[in-house]
Amino acid sequence: MTFPHDAHGVTHIDCDTCVVRGLACHDCVVTVLLGPPPELTIDDEERAALDALAAGGLVPPLRLVTPCDTPVQEPPAATG
Repeated sequence: MTFPHDAHGVTHIDCDTCVVRGLACHDCVVTVLLGPPPELTIDDEERAALDALAAGGLVPPLRLVTPCDTPVQEPPAATG
């Protein structure tokens, strides 16, 4: 699973911008480990560790969903 990160490989987790906040908080690794923080920053090694724990069923996976800058629209279906 990949998540957006900066040029240094750091993922910034801000629950305030998570699209599924409230819907998935109960099953998110951030909530399980720390409760709902305003923002959490993890690096690639920490993210890999969380992924390994989630893959082993020890914690739920990260459920971070970030909003898109612009909505993606499907082209209209061809009729005819």
